[in-house]
Amino acid sequence: MTSSEIGVIAVIGAGQMGAGIAQVCAQGGYRVLLADAALDRAESAKVGIDTQLARLRDKGKLTGEQCSSTSARIEPSTAEHAFPLADLVIEAATENRELKLALFEQADALGKPHAILASNTSSISITALAGRTKRAARVIGMHFMNPVPVMKLVELVRGLETSEATLTTVRALAEALGKTVIVSEDRPGFLVNRMLIPFLNEACFALQEGTGSAQDIDQGARLGLNHPLGPLELADLIGLDTVLAIARVLEQDFGDPKYRAAVLLKNLVAAGHLGRKTKRGFYTYDDQGKKLAAGP
Repeated sequence: MTSSEIGVIAVIGAGQMGAGIAQVCAQGGYRVLLADAALDRAESAKVGIDTQLARLRDKGKLTGEQCSSTSARIEPSTAEHAFPLADLVIEAATENRELKLALFEQADALGKPHAILASNTSSISITALAGRTKRAARVIGMHFMNPVPVMKLVELVRGLETSEATLTTVRALAEALGKTVIVSEDRPGFLVNRMLIPFLNEACFALQEGTGSAQDIDQGARLGLNHPLGPLELADLIGLDTVLAIARVLEQDFGDPKYRAAVLLKNLVAAGHLGRKTKRGFYTYDDQGKKLAAGP
């Protein structure tokens, strides 16, 4: 199957990442089934996408017609309804190994025989996900960056049995969506998060140990390293629960204590302070996601 033969894309998981992936695919002209465990979550995500499209229209980045046509291509759904209709499944569920394994097993059982199964996982083995299917050659990692409509990178991850045809098809699709592609072999954290998560975690240790304030740590990265966001700001944007989950995968899969998560990070997650999505993390935020003050 080539990228031109992909007519329907199912995005499984209607959270921040799934909604962003759905929006980008729909803007690229694809019919999208945006699915979640509960239909009302997918419907709520569709409302959020329409709000984002309206903002782009108001800024002159999209026409009214482009907003309407993009919205019309997105249909809220459930996984059970979406799997049999999709030519490409992009799983964007919570970064939980057992949940993703179960979704891949279900997608393989219900999906079209030719369908490609992709995961937006940040760290979980693509080979392990493929092992729950009978189509390992058509399983691949398709890791979008957050926020999806803004970030240009897509990291493709080749599992042990991912075919060259699958890689070629998904690369062509990502490039058609206006993304730049890099390719990683199936290793813990792949390329981006193997570099990023230890950096974010080290910033957590620096704050935990009182080496500097949150503002100074982030200002140091912005002005000293020329990063657009400091590491603690970025962790809040990603979601502290996701950062912690990836750190735990790195520590477990590499068996190296250098990847152990800072206690402060663990405590914030345990307290439900997950960053922008809960309005509290290393900083506090208003309803529009504007940073108010340093926490916790």
